[in-house]
Amino acid sequence: MKCDICGHDGIATKNVTRSFGKGKDLLVIEDIPVLSCPHCGESYMTADTLLELERIKLHRHSFAVKRPVEVTVFA
Repeated sequence: MKCDICGHDGIATKNVTRSFGKGKDLLVIEDIPVLSCPHCGESYMTADTLLELERIKLHRHSFAVKRPVEVTVFA
């Protein structure tokens, strides 16, 4: 697969975790597929992945499982 940024072959898919919102509106989504290029260092998501993220955020109360998580502030 070729990189959309630099055009080199060798794109790898990595699964990442991202957080959206903050406080009581915080949502953490795990295992998001991100395309990463070892040549130029760029990482990006496909349009399908971005659409699925929006769908998950829109229906978060149907999909989300509550888990206790420790949170701290960088100071």
